[in-house]
Amino acid sequence: MTPLHLGQASSLPASPQEAVLDYVPNPRAGSLYLVRFAVPEFTSLCPVTGQPDFAHLVIDYAPAETIVESKSLKLFLGAFRNHAGFHEDCTVGIGQRLVDEMRPTWLRIGGYWYPRGGIPIDVFWQSGPPPAGLWLPDQGVPPYRGRG
Repeated sequence: MTPLHLGQASSLPASPQEAVLDYVPNPRAGSLYLVRFAVPEFTSLCPVTGQPDFAHLVIDYAPAETIVESKSLKLFLGAFRNHAGFHEDCTVGIGQRLVDEMRPTWLRIGGYWYPRGGIPIDVFWQSGPPPAGLWLPDQGVPPYRGRG
């Protein structure tokens, strides 16, 4: 597997569907461990108003045979800037695409969305029960508290 983006000049895909995620062999295949990606400035568009939505995403996964290459993940997530989707669609769709393509042992995603219409919406999805013995730290994102 030769990564498409790693070490190459790459432009932001026009949409999440057009984004190509790269996967490379897991350098510790057979070991149970957790990988975390924190995405504190994720953006997408409201499918009704077209206004920007903002979220802090936390993606945790236990790799199997491959790991996702971080530059391709960054480009995939950046492609949501012009994607109109509800919070639930964006959050769950990201998790499901990673599971479908990477086939990790386990994956969870937390989408901590900033208020829309005065209501913060948090969305959580996981591929199934976590494997026994996997250390699962708290995602570390406090609930929305407004200004104080």
